[in-house]
Formats: sequence, C-alpha cells, structure tokens
Amino acid sequence: MSGFDENIVREYFELHGFLVRQVRKYQVQSRRKVAEEEIDLIVYNPKYAPGGREPNFHLFASELPYIHRAVIVVKAWHTIHKFTPNLLKSSSEIFKFLEKSVSKNIEGSFTDSEEEKGQDLKRILVLPGLPTSDPYRTESMDLLREKGVDGIISFRSMLMDIIQKVEVNRSYQKSEFLQILRVLKNYDLLKDPQMALFKD
Repeated sequence: MSGFDENIVREYFELHGFLVRQVRKYQVQSRRKVAEEEIDLIVYNPKYAPGGREPNFHLFASELPYIHRAVIVVKAWHTIHKFTPNLLKSSSEIFKFLEKSVSKNIEGSFTDSEEEKGQDLKRILVLPGLPTSDPYRTESMDLLREKGVDGIISFRSMLMDIIQKVEVNRSYQKSEFLQILRVLKNYDLLKDPQMALFKD
C-alpha cells in the first residue's frame, strides 16, 4: 500500500511543477530498513527563485514555490490519523532519515555547485496529521523541528489540493489516481473543497 501513498505525494509535487525521483524501486519487508531506505522521494523545483523567504513549517501549496529541493518521507499511517507528541517520542523510525549518512548519499542526486550543496535541502515529512489543539500541536511541531524536520505536509491538505486541480473535462490516462478522481468528480461523487461562509 505504501506505493499508492507515494504516488499521491508524487502527483501532488508534479502538479506544482516539481521534478520527482523515486529513490528505490524495491520494498523492504523481511528486515528493518537502513536509514538510506527511509527516504521515499527526492523533489526538485526548477522554477525556484533564490532570495525568497524560508517556507513555513506546516506546508501548503502556497509554500511550495519557496522550496528548491527536498527529500520526502511518507508515513502513511492512516489508521493513526494524528501524530501525537507521545507517538513521535516513542517511534524512533520516524526520524531515521535525518541521519548525517543519509544526507551525504542524497547530495549526489543533485548537480549543484560545491558551494550550494546541502544549503537549501529540506527534509519534509508527509503524515496523516498533527493534533489540532494546543498544547499537543505545538509540542509535536517543536519536537519535529528539534529532530531536524524542516516541514510537514498532511495528507488531507494534499488531497484537497489535488482534488481541486483535477479537471473533469481532461483525461488523465497516464495517472490512474488522477483519472479515478476525475471520474468521481464527473459523477458528482467528489466535490471541490469549498469554504463554508455561512452556517445553517
């Protein structure tokens, strides 16, 4: 199932103009992953303009232009729904991709000059979500920052953005996921996210 979740993340970044590379084509099952195998995708923004501000920690589509290149780790534990501070503290495997040896291996994936290497490489974690209320939300974000995570993206915000971008009158034959969303929208089984301006 992890391949499907990675495809969602790939589609999200590609819809926003990023070049996306899958780090490995095999699935680790009979042993524990080594740190290098924790990274799922590498993304590169060819439209990135240097000199802009740093992206916010909680990433939405509006923050993506401020990302030049990043390593992406997908933790699609949809049954958990929210990553609480206790879960983050107790699960060391979430942070394995932050080890220095991983960064050295990833640097070879980009063709930047020696001065640029490692400067703007972001480490992004894709997860179901964080707690919505404080102090748990702030504590979770502080913990992720302390460990070295540069940004998080929730599956909910990604899916809402993808659904909004899928057009009913366009055929997405090269992407099963986008084609399924298109068909669901075409038959009014899936609606574009809307802001609730008035409540009943």
